[in-house]
Amino acid sequence: MIPEKIKEVLKKQHYAIVGKHSGVQVCRWTKKSLLDEGVCYKEQFYGIKSHLCCQMSPAVMWCPNRCCHCWRATELTIGDELKGDVDSPKEIVDKCIEAQRKLLIGFNIDKNSKKKQLSRANMKKYLEAQEPMQFAISLSGEPMVYEHIGGLIEELRKRGKTSFLVTNGLYPEKLEELKKKKQLPTQLYISVNTPNKELYNKFHRSSKKDAWERLNKSLEIMSKLTRKTRTVFRMNLVKDLNMNLEMAKEYAEMIKKTNPIFIEIKGFMSVGFARQRLGYERMPYHKDIVDFANGILKFLPEYKFLDEKKESRVVLLGKNKADMKIKKGEF
Repeated sequence: MIPEKIKEVLKKQHYAIVGKHSGVQVCRWTKKSLLDEGVCYKEQFYGIKSHLCCQMSPAVMWCPNRCCHCWRATELTIGDELKGDVDSPKEIVDKCIEAQRKLLIGFNIDKNSKKKQLSRANMKKYLEAQEPMQFAISLSGEPMVYEHIGGLIEELRKRGKTSFLVTNGLYPEKLEELKKKKQLPTQLYISVNTPNKELYNKFHRSSKKDAWERLNKSLEIMSKLTRKTRTVFRMNLVKDLNMNLEMAKEYAEMIKKTNPIFIEIKGFMSVGFARQRLGYERMPYHKDIVDFANGILKFLPEYKFLDEKKESRVVLLGKNKADMKIKKGEF
């Protein structure tokens, strides 16, 4: 289902191809955690363990958007619909875990080997990492194009694993279905990178003519999910493009309508294929992110500055600090 040419590109980026249409890539923060060199902002903010996280996608090269900030090779996008004989949720979860184990094998220390061991990994963490307990369904592509996305989330829940689902919001009918079938993830993100239609079209270059309307419909659905899942309004900011301070009020109006539990404001990183579209000079400093977050807070009296992680250039806003950490059995 994924052409060989595209598979080669993905493998060069250290992706493991999973089944017919999925992929896994080990996050650098998973690696850092295994070496006791730091943890992901998601562990700091929400309590999920970086070394137990599997970063994956069930539709690794399918997406309706060609976002300018995306690290994916958007020019090689296969399409915005995943059709045909697709893998089952069980197959995807099983094969993702298997792929993650293979990708992490270099961190292992063979106690019986007479050769010099190069790994500096925390072996307790390495052994725990053989069974990832958190799935970040966000790696590449748009996960909602996988027709059994609800079944995938259900499969993870059945195994006692948490799931963070990141969507571009262009499939409101799918989001409505997840709500009705009670298949919502532990934490639901909708990426909102522009505050108006004109900029949206420039930034996202969507194949869907009604993309802006679809996004707003998804945000409307999200506003009714507060007690059904943890909701996050996520923003990726690019210098001199979508983070001028005069836009803060427009973003705030969208946030008010959405009523998310959290607002994640993150700086664009010039990595992967994004480097061919936007250079390093378009990466905002952490101070820029903090300033923009404070600019938005002026219009959102209910929200507070909850936390930040400078290395990741990310800020978390929310209503209540006590809501941050995921509680056992939550959703």
